[in-house]
Amino acid sequence: MNSNNLIKQTGEVCIVCEKQKEKGIHLYTSFICIDCEKEILATQTFDPKYKFYLEKLKRVNTPPLYS
Repeated sequence: MNSNNLIKQTGEVCIVCEKQKEKGIHLYTSFICIDCEKEILATQTFDPKYKFYLEKLKRVNTPPLYS
């Protein structure tokens, strides 16, 4: 058995880059890695990437409110 197969994967999958990362933020029930967070904050509204980030952020699941 190869020792590379035994490596435990840690972290969560970012909703923007869809890669498994260890550091980031939670927005409701979704995870955004620190790299994508920095890119989102640095992107201007006229940048073509802005629309891409908006589409990805629409995937954020808002938890239900119970009254």
